[in-house]
Amino acid sequence: MSVITIVLVVIIAFFAGMEGILDEFQIHQPLVSATLIGLVTGHLTAGIILGGTLQMIALGWANIGAAVAPDVALASVASSIIMVKGGDFSSTGISVAVASAIPLAVAGLFLTMLVRTVAVGLTHGADAAAKEGKIGTIERLHLFALVLQGLRIAVPAAILIAVPAAAVRAALTSMPEWLTGGMAIGGGMVVAVGYALVINMMATREVWPFFAIGFALAAVSELTLIALGAIGVALALIYINLSKMGGNSNGSNGGGGSDPVGDILNKY
Repeated sequence: MSVITIVLVVIIAFFAGMEGILDEFQIHQPLVSATLIGLVTGHLTAGIILGGTLQMIALGWANIGAAVAPDVALASVASSIIMVKGGDFSSTGISVAVASAIPLAVAGLFLTMLVRTVAVGLTHGADAAAKEGKIGTIERLHLFALVLQGLRIAVPAAILIAVPAAAVRAALTSMPEWLTGGMAIGGGMVVAVGYALVINMMATREVWPFFAIGFALAAVSELTLIALGAIGVALALIYINLSKMGGNSNGSNGGGGSDPVGDILNKY
């Protein structure tokens, strides 16, 4: 990597760390961060494929109560760097990068816990400054906390970049075939599990027909992603219009529900 490329990757990692808290521009999402790293390193196609695959996994990650989800920002940034340093942009190389993202995401929880522990002290400092009316101190503490969130991803990214590319390639090529093949299979299974978690949360009697239509259309190889997206938008508009029509007619008749698809399914 050139110096400019290294600086750009570290900047992307820094903003991905901050976006993990801000959620303003979604740079911490794998599809965005991996694509940006692929763009600045000259491997845009591989970055999009890696980011899309990791995004499918991260769909099922969420903070529930005191349980903190794996660090998606560190997973996407670190796996992208590993893929670029490894130099293998085939399906096998991308699968290995995907499989390495899972333990990296779990390891990122330690850095998250460390930064949030420091943030507790900063919060108390901001409370004390608020009692004294020191607005400037509160702003500086907020900015410092955001910088810590950015460094949480930027520092590991810089360490990974500092590792020689030859060492990364040697480590990847030294893996036995059964290990790389297993990682590829495991990476594909994790993607399916992540999407299954999303379906489990979204699945209702009204939504299942749309899932069935989507899976059936995905098997048609002649349809592009743009065509599938257009079909999905069209089905959503049809559903919305039918819902409005059903709600108006049912409101005037005084019976039935406002969901036409649900009314049809209830008859079976």
